[in-house]
Amino acid sequence: MNGLNTILIVLGLFLAGGVYSFQKQKMPKSVIILLALGSVMCLAAGVLRIQGIWE
Repeated sequence: MNGLNTILIVLGLFLAGGVYSFQKQKMPKSVIILLALGSVMCLAAGVLRIQGIWE
């Protein structure tokens, strides 16, 4: 596991926390959806890099 994997996973978790926070604050749905998509992409990229599927 290298630094980029860690950064991608931490960023994905940070964005996931933002989704929860924005939803509680009743932010616009478009902002929540964009944040959720960013979170999923970062987490997926980090996990795929750990598994060695995507380099």
